[in-house]
Amino acid sequence: MSSMPPSSSTCCRLSRPLLLLLPFLLSFLHGSSSNSSAGAGVIVQDAAAEGGKASIIFATVGRSRYAFDIFTLPVPPLPPAASFPYSNHTLDRAELLLTDGRSVNYNGFFPRDPCSLISLILSSSSCNHSLLDPKRPSEALVYISEREGSPSIYVDVYPSRSSDRGGAGRGRRAILQDPARLQVPLLRGLGDAGVSLKDKPSVSGEHLIYVSTHEASSVPRKSWTAVYSTHIHTGETRRLTPPGVADFSPAVSPSGQWTAVASSSDRGYTGETRELRTHVAVFRTRDGSERTVVIDHGGWPSWADDSTLFFHRECEDGWWSIFKATIGEGSDVPVERVTPPGFHAFTPAVGNGFVAMATRRPSSSKFRHIELLDLHSGVFVELTAQLSPNFHHYNPFISPDFTRIGYHRCRSSRNSGSSGSGPFLLENIKSPDADISLFRIDGSFPSFSHDGRQIAYTGLPGLHVMNSDGSGERLVLSGNAFATAWDWKRKGVIYTSYGPHFAAESTEVDVISITLKEEEEEEEGGPVSASIKKLTVGAKNNAFPSPSPDGKWVVFRSGRSGHKNLYTMDAVEGESGGLHRLTDGPWTDTMCSWSPDGEWIAFASDRDDPGSGSFSIYLVHPNGTGLRKVVQSGHGGRANHPYFSPDSKRIVFTSDYAGVSAEIISTPHQFQPYGEIFTANIDGSDIRRLTHNPYEDGTPTWAPAAMKPADVLERLPAGAHCKFDDCHWLNQQVRSEHRVGQACGHS
Repeated sequence: MSSMPPSSSTCCRLSRPLLLLLPFLLSFLHGSSSNSSAGAGVIVQDAAAEGGKASIIFATVGRSRYAFDIFTLPVPPLPPAASFPYSNHTLDRAELLLTDGRSVNYNGFFPRDPCSLISLILSSSSCNHSLLDPKRPSEALVYISEREGSPSIYVDVYPSRSSDRGGAGRGRRAILQDPARLQVPLLRGLGDAGVSLKDKPSVSGEHLIYVSTHEASSVPRKSWTAVYSTHIHTGETRRLTPPGVADFSPAVSPSGQWTAVASSSDRGYTGETRELRTHVAVFRTRDGSERTVVIDHGGWPSWADDSTLFFHRECEDGWWSIFKATIGEGSDVPVERVTPPGFHAFTPAVGNGFVAMATRRPSSSKFRHIELLDLHSGVFVELTAQLSPNFHHYNPFISPDFTRIGYHRCRSSRNSGSSGSGPFLLENIKSPDADISLFRIDGSFPSFSHDGRQIAYTGLPGLHVMNSDGSGERLVLSGNAFATAWDWKRKGVIYTSYGPHFAAESTEVDVISITLKEEEEEEEGGPVSASIKKLTVGAKNNAFPSPSPDGKWVVFRSGRSGHKNLYTMDAVEGESGGLHRLTDGPWTDTMCSWSPDGEWIAFASDRDDPGSGSFSIYLVHPNGTGLRKVVQSGHGGRANHPYFSPDSKRIVFTSDYAGVSAEIISTPHQFQPYGEIFTANIDGSDIRRLTHNPYEDGTPTWAPAAMKPADVLERLPAGAHCKFDDCHWLNQQVRSEHRVGQACGHS
């Protein structure tokens, strides 16, 4: 297997100037730059007509429901005033929506000097630009926005609300409707790798400090995340993270001299799904020099002053807690636990005498909320639990004058912007490969009919079919179906497995074929008339069917021997028409896919270390010969869900090959937070990363024809766009409260 591409140079100049012309800035003044519209469709065309381009569709856990926007609330008087000074009604009016109400926006930062920032962006000696009211001071917000399906850094500049008593007199959407609002992207590309995850931005003097994944690691399962500094006016960019190191969650000290990060150092990703076990390192912001590990176990650092850091970590008593570290002249760094056991506290932000944090309390009905801890009295003040008790609130940050708390949460229907915003049934994602257009589907296990006109996918539960332009969506089968595939010869025949997914060998799961009936006109959204035929016998976890291109056979995974191996059976009659064993061993072979040229079957297997959860991708001929490994994501790694390109020369798959891209606790629940989409040649060479985000991407499929980039809106019931989970493991009971303090009261 080939190694990943080598990293580019440490210091580079952006290929596109960061200084943007005013007409371009004006184009971003109102709302998102998304190409979505309610009437837009995804047009399937012949690949030759699209210049040989291809399309890949994949699923992302929960992403279509996020609808994040950044909100802000005034900091209340701290104790001895024991309660928030507003009634719930007044508090509701005091909350301001800062971002556009239609994109996915998160992880904000309030710059200290908006005037200087505007001057850098507009190449002006004054911040009193015609777009802004010169009679009123300006405020600014730097944040992450996923307007092309991938994270980018934006800045919004708007007249200050300070004269409006926190905005309470003007309504929550006053900022969005202000004609003097300026909204522009800060980074338009990084060299030749403009598609990357960009996260946790902050402004230090004339530089933007942030995380990016645009430089590949040369080691499997080594995260690509590194901290960069970009001069806002010139675009000159410097990598601050040393080669071979992965850094997360940067925070710049009040003086701007130092940056703290959560770092994995030279340790690769080992499959963590809750805490990365990072340490906190500090280095010079100007060039990354004088790097020192100051805390052995911690993440999400936040500065109180240039010698005091707050951070979070999971304790041995089971509670996530906030800690304080005092950095002195010597090597000893005293660490003090700040939040007590009994509730989870994480992602701290330090103010003047207080710490803002996200919490999960047993009384919060499984929602995370923003609270303040007064460091003098030790009293906690709840903020968002009063205002939005049934929404998750993430990653607080504090204004430079310590008067406002920012955070992101899913917007309600009254916060929404244009009706042309998501959620999307199909969302076009900015692709790093010019020959491949990417689409995220709000579903799992998508597959195309071989004429390219229809897509089947599952909702776990439910199997759905729609036209490739996103129209005509219909429910085909209720119940838990997964792993769809279309017959090559018989029109309207879909194979799937029916029963619990990812279950034990003896679980009752069967492969079935579904034949859609064409003679009836069905109402969109309603059930489809179809005949169903059970193809397997014994219900011993038979799953992941994939038909041969000659229409005669179906390969599938079965646990009938006590181990999950591959078999082939008659495509029409099922087992009764013929059954052959393809692989045999005390391991798991699964997620199989037959190549369009009929030569190969690709599958995922843990045969290198059975039962470990580590999977690699293999190829085998349909007659059982020629077995070979194609992709292995390092020792203990995961590479799953292979699917062939239409010419059978490449495969697309999901893997932890690039590690993770953000601290796991800073995002909503992801079953496998390491999943990204990759392609490779069938000999394992030329591995390319297609997606860059902190979510779980999986179950990709390669379209038989090119798809025109566009977004397709989804019709959902009111409130359904905010139905996603917080990290599941925060619901678990702690291991043993009598162990409080072990490995938590000191570094």
